[in-house]
Amino acid sequence: MMDSNANLQQKVIQRKIIHIDFDAFFASIEIRDNPRLSGKPVAVGGASDRRGVIATCNYEARRFGVHSAMSSAQAMRLCPDLKIIPPRFPVYREASLQAHAIFRQYTDFIEPLSLDEAYLDVTGTDLCRGSATLIAEAIRQQIFQKLHVTVSAGVAPNKFLAKIASDWNKPNGLFVITPDQVSNFIFDLPVKKIHGVGRVTAEKLYKKGIKTCGQLRQYSVLELSRWFGSFGERLWELSRGQDDREVQTRRRRKSLSVEHTYDSDLSGLHEVKAQVGPLLEELQKRYKRIENEYEVHKHVVKVKFADFTQTTLEESLPTTGETVKDHFTQLVVKAWEREGRPVRLLGLGVRLLDLREESVLEQLELFEKKAIGLGESLVPFR
Repeated sequence: MMDSNANLQQKVIQRKIIHIDFDAFFASIEIRDNPRLSGKPVAVGGASDRRGVIATCNYEARRFGVHSAMSSAQAMRLCPDLKIIPPRFPVYREASLQAHAIFRQYTDFIEPLSLDEAYLDVTGTDLCRGSATLIAEAIRQQIFQKLHVTVSAGVAPNKFLAKIASDWNKPNGLFVITPDQVSNFIFDLPVKKIHGVGRVTAEKLYKKGIKTCGQLRQYSVLELSRWFGSFGERLWELSRGQDDREVQTRRRRKSLSVEHTYDSDLSGLHEVKAQVGPLLEELQKRYKRIENEYEVHKHVVKVKFADFTQTTLEESLPTTGETVKDHFTQLVVKAWEREGRPVRLLGLGVRLLDLREESVLEQLELFEKKAIGLGESLVPFR
């Protein structure tokens, strides 16, 4: 029995995970379909004269400092020759489907993260002599031959390292981290490379003199948990290259949201509050499509101010009988009051519980299911 458990543990440790990531996906598709754009700075996004935002850009544009989530107007200031193209999502989806058809030639264990990236678990395959590296290279070649765009790939024993590896030799690169290389590789890795470490967490770590995973390893789980809450234990694991997450072949939603960027800044709180209704109406329409599969358990708002600083706020559902609109309005007011400046973007969202998950179903049997108020009475969120 001990031998069996030891073999199982060894098998789990020696997973072979590939992370595939298209290089500047939307922009690459546009250049593929219009070769005259080749070698020129190209971005996909909204118009600069209508407060559009860059979705992605090619590497020629990035040399000027252009990046995703930047306003199109600012991108044009940095790169006056930038060609901004409106997105064509049906075309991008078709390319993504073609790539997934190639993935399925090598494994059925595929976890899509978005249209342009996915995890593949090839642990048990005999293809390409059982080599994850050879499989990753074969996939890269097939995608280039069929779709005429490039992807980068990372190969590693777990998802955390595979995703880091795919970014290591971008664009059009392949990087491999073998099990015996993990400790040395992760030791010098900057903490800002850890998934979940944003600007605020990075600053907290820097103030404590922690800039690399090697330095992070000097602290215990208790210390890190005291500083960073539940994320502290995750930091402890990732700083050692440990990640036991499996490739999820069926991804389920955890949230749903809508947001809008306004052509003119919302100058005051009255204007901000007036936008809650239209946004909530759109959110409710989207939720109606999935209401039989998910239960709402939190409300979330996002406010981006005119200077591009932003704040988010979320709260559990109200228990006082107030309507959904009233609750979202209160959250928006609280979020706006943190800065009290003109607003360029507002977003409303909900955190979801998956009703198909066994644990959630058991919870609903134990406790009375809470409804969410839309009017004077309490009714399901729709």
